[in-house]
Amino acid sequence: MTSAKKGKVYLVGAGPGDPGLLTIRGKELLFLADVVVYDYLANRSLLDYAGDEVELIYAGKKGGAHTMPQDRINDLIVDRAGKGKTVVRLKGGDPFIFGRGGEEAQELARAGVDFEIVPGVTSAISVPAYAGIPLTHRDYTQTVAFVTGHENPLKDKSGIDWDKLATGVGTLVFLMGVGNLPRIAENLVAHGRPPDTPVAVIRRGTSSAQTTWVGNLENIGRLAEEKQIRPPAIIVVGHVVQLRENLNWFEKRPLFGKRIVVTRAREQASAFRRLLEALGAETIEFPTIEVRPPQSWESLDRAIQSLEKYDWLLFTSVNGVRFFLDRLECLGKDIRELKGIRIGVIGPKTGDMWHRLGIRPDLMPDEYRAEAVVESFKRAGIKGLKILIPRAAEAREILPERLREAGAHVDVVHAYQTIRPDHDTARVRDLFMKGSIHMVTFTSSSTVSNFVKMLKADGRQLREWMDGVAVACIGPITAKTAEENGLRVRLVSPEYTIESLAGEIARFFTA
Repeated sequence: MTSAKKGKVYLVGAGPGDPGLLTIRGKELLFLADVVVYDYLANRSLLDYAGDEVELIYAGKKGGAHTMPQDRINDLIVDRAGKGKTVVRLKGGDPFIFGRGGEEAQELARAGVDFEIVPGVTSAISVPAYAGIPLTHRDYTQTVAFVTGHENPLKDKSGIDWDKLATGVGTLVFLMGVGNLPRIAENLVAHGRPPDTPVAVIRRGTSSAQTTWVGNLENIGRLAEEKQIRPPAIIVVGHVVQLRENLNWFEKRPLFGKRIVVTRAREQASAFRRLLEALGAETIEFPTIEVRPPQSWESLDRAIQSLEKYDWLLFTSVNGVRFFLDRLECLGKDIRELKGIRIGVIGPKTGDMWHRLGIRPDLMPDEYRAEAVVESFKRAGIKGLKILIPRAAEAREILPERLREAGAHVDVVHAYQTIRPDHDTARVRDLFMKGSIHMVTFTSSSTVSNFVKMLKADGRQLREWMDGVAVACIGPITAKTAEENGLRVRLVSPEYTIESLAGEIARFFTA
């Protein structure tokens, strides 16, 4: 008789907000978790790393309002582990830096529950770094202290030794202290810190909404009131704040503060997202197409079984190559079947798929569109050629029609299909309604038409939501489709690649 599975709780630091700062161990555990109990300060996009069957429980606290009291959180994680579950307690920053991780670990130890601590990148060091403020520097200070700014102002006596803190430490970092900022400044000055000591307040650090205000102990309380600074924010006190003038890197990126919607299929969006995020953008993944196998493999299989009759294989997308090669393997064949057949591709990304296999495409036009492909074939001599095009079921007919008009024999087979995804659009609709989106990007005509259908807005609503939202497209065909759907196109990339589009987007917002 086998024993029941033993549960375990992992107290995982989620980092300060930038999902890229989650540890590798944290990502692994999210994938393995049966239950994830997460905080307000844990970036919601991290939940994408969890499995499909995971139980997600929100236990956050925002502005003092508790979704779930701490005692109930303790009981919850003990209960789920007691039922044999693998529990990830996902906490903003680091579990042991003002995060009550120590209290939760004590409860688990008392209950006899196995647990593991997975440290996170604390906001105390990461947020100042993203604001261009090194907490230590040989020319300024060798000491730093992390202090809670969340002391109860009604207490008779402070638990902080202000006398030693004010003059004994070079850099002071206060967490959760915005509400008490005037009191913090007054205490430091009263206990010997010069009033002109520089202070920085950094709100929503490491995110695209990061905002930094700089003042000194004498005026920072007034500045915070004038600017209506609200949590979450980090306060840095010390002369290292002056280094921000030269070291501020994060907020100077060309797309910093811009929220950009990416409509590509999920499996193809990651590379584009990385390009935009490296330039400072916050990307909203909103796939408006989903790539799937065709309804039937019959036409593709028949073509593969008689490959020897074709002179050319012509691919118009990465997906076409991927599904063609997968099907070749499923039929017990490999690329040796392509001996003597020439390969054409519409652009460099499609060509890269072949380069990885050690095959150099025989044809790639200078301009990545159907008309340019036809011209390239005409120069090479097209009369009587037998061309096979494995492509999407919904693709435009212009390319095979023009090739036939030029004298080629063309067979088109369905290697895959693109469909409109059926997922919740409420979050993205809400962002459009609030005017929180700066740009929407489209990489094909189908992404445009599906986007409009998925938003479920009438013409007037769509115009209102898209007012002030820039539209960026790959290629004139996609741009034309966008304009036909009532969208105002602000830029079209000169080359039909995501690299070119990302560069144009950066230039657009910089200008």
